[in-house]
Amino acid sequence: MTTESRVDELMSAPPLVDAPDLLRADNITKSYGPTPVLRNVTMHLRKGEVLGLVGDNGAGKSTFIKILAGFHQPTSGTMTWEGRPIVFRSPLDARAHGVETVYQDLALINDLTVFQNMFLGREPLMRVGGVGLPFTNNGLMKRQTRTYLSQLGINLPAVSRKVGDLSGGQRQSIAVARAMQSNPKLLIMDEPLAALGVREGALVLGLVQELRRHREVSIILIVHNYSQVFEVCDRINFLHTGEVVLDVDTDQTSEEELIRIVKSGLGRAAIADAVAGASI
Repeated sequence: MTTESRVDELMSAPPLVDAPDLLRADNITKSYGPTPVLRNVTMHLRKGEVLGLVGDNGAGKSTFIKILAGFHQPTSGTMTWEGRPIVFRSPLDARAHGVETVYQDLALINDLTVFQNMFLGREPLMRVGGVGLPFTNNGLMKRQTRTYLSQLGINLPAVSRKVGDLSGGQRQSIAVARAMQSNPKLLIMDEPLAALGVREGALVLGLVQELRRHREVSIILIVHNYSQVFEVCDRINFLHTGEVVLDVDTDQTSEEELIRIVKSGLGRAAIADAVAGASI
């Protein structure tokens, strides 16, 4: 087997054959006063699928994921989770159902080490000799952090290094790894590649591809760079002025077609014309 074919094997993901829906949203609307932010958004996400959510600033992406994460409730519309009607009443409610979100700010503490960030708020305790005041079990946290990062294919120089000393890609990987510790069913990644260089972005994309290869968690990936969408996503939803105007498998479209759609004006009729023009 050649090196190139070996890389292709490692980066490939099994097909989503008859995978059931994990999440379905129908006609989701969100308004603030008289101003609609989301307009009848309808989408679905299969178990183990990686969905790229793209669109310009102000398209409604952040509002939509905040509904999925339990920060907001929709003004109207319905959602189903594993086939059952659901409304996430709070972030804790969403997390209890298996939704984890990694935001742009990562919520990491730069002055703490990697292993301390991984166990932040749930540090295991120990007592010397079984008596006295409890201490954090740093040894256990280090060992478990090394094991878990290794399972995800994340290589760091040392788990005792402060997070602030790591690269942007490494910090993003730590945030994803911490979110994955709870074995979520849905992982939402909000602009994970923003402000990252090519090498750092490749590190994060490699982690997403590794998760995709195992098909154990569904992922919604919000990105602006269309080429990155085609590297790791199974399907694309294009959000414009609060509505999904395009839903297509990545192997049925191209980066050039997405750019043509953007230039078309992004209305449903304009998109239909752009897609029809591309197929002539």
